[in-house]
Amino acid sequence: MIDCLFISIIIPCRNEEIFIGKCLGSLLEQDWPKDRMEILVVDGSSEDKTKEIIHEYSKRYPFIRLLNNPNKFTPFAFNIGVKESKGELIFLMSAHAGYKKDYISKCVKYLEEHNADNIGGIMKTLPRENTLISRAIVLALSSSFGVGNSKFRKGAVKPMWVDTVFGGCYRKEVFNKIGLFNENLIRSQDMEFNIRLKKAGGKILLHPEIISYYYPKATNLIKFFLYNIKNGIWIIYSSKFTKKTLRIRHYISFLFVLALLITGLLGIFNLYFWFIFLFILTLYFLINFYFSIKIAIKEKELKYIFIMPIAFMSRHISYGIGSFLGIIKLLKK
Repeated sequence: MIDCLFISIIIPCRNEEIFIGKCLGSLLEQDWPKDRMEILVVDGSSEDKTKEIIHEYSKRYPFIRLLNNPNKFTPFAFNIGVKESKGELIFLMSAHAGYKKDYISKCVKYLEEHNADNIGGIMKTLPRENTLISRAIVLALSSSFGVGNSKFRKGAVKPMWVDTVFGGCYRKEVFNKIGLFNENLIRSQDMEFNIRLKKAGGKILLHPEIISYYYPKATNLIKFFLYNIKNGIWIIYSSKFTKKTLRIRHYISFLFVLALLITGLLGIFNLYFWFIFLFILTLYFLINFYFSIKIAIKEKELKYIFIMPIAFMSRHISYGIGSFLGIIKLLKK
C-alpha cells in the first residue's frame, strides 16, 4: 500500500513570517496520514517572527520540526533536511507556496505508477497582493512570452517527462546515488541536481493533476527587475557545474540584450547598425504589445495593455543583464 510509505517534507525558509503559516496550513490539510509524515522546516537565521510561528506549529503537531541553517541559503537547507530525513520519499517544497490537499497522495501515486525518480506538477502563480502591478507580474510569469516553454509554469494536458519540476518528490535512494545539492549554487541548485539525476539515468515526471500555488517574492517592478537579474546570473553560472548546454529559453533574453548593446554601440560609428538597433527594438515592442493585448482581452482589463509591456520588458531586460553578469562570473572563476 502506497499510503504506508513514510514521507519527509523539507521546507527551506528565511524571513517568511507572512507565508510560512499558509504553507504549513496547506500541508496539514493534506489527505496523507499524519503518522506517516514529517515536516522539516529549515530556517536560515530568520530575523522576523518566522521561528516563533514554526515553534507554535511544532507544539501542536510533533511531526513538524524546526532545524537551523546557519549558512542561510537554500542548498544548505536542502542538504540539512535530507540528512535529517527519515522518509522513504522526500518532498522539497517552497515556503512561498500552498499545496492542493491531494498534492502528496498524487505525487506518491504517480511516482509509483510511472516508476519515476522525481515527480512534480503544475505551479499556478498567484498575486501576492491584489494590485495591478502584482497581478501583471503573475501574468508575465505565466505567459509563454514571459517564461518560454517552461511546462510547470505554463501548464500541461498530460503527464510528460521533463528536465525539472517545482516542489519535487524524490525517492530517498536518489540522494544516495548522486549525492546532495551543490552548495556553490545560491540559486538554480534544483536544476543542477536534476541534470545530475538525468545523467545518472533518473526519470523526472510532470503530472498535470498535481497542483501547487506559488506567490512571487516580487511585489513591484523594481523588486521584480532585481530578482530576475539574480536568476539570470545563477542560471548561467550553474552551467559551470552541469557541463551542459541550457535550454534555448535560458539564452533568449541574453541574446536580446547583447544584440541591443552591440548594435547600439556600433550605431555610434555606423548608421547601418543604428537601423538594425531600431529594427530589433521595434520588432520586440510589436511582439510585446501583441501578447499584452491578448492578456488584456483575456483578463477583460484595459489597463493591462499599458502595464504588461513594462512587466515583460522588466523580465526580459533584467534576465538578460543577469545572464551577461553570469558569463562574467564564469570567466572570472
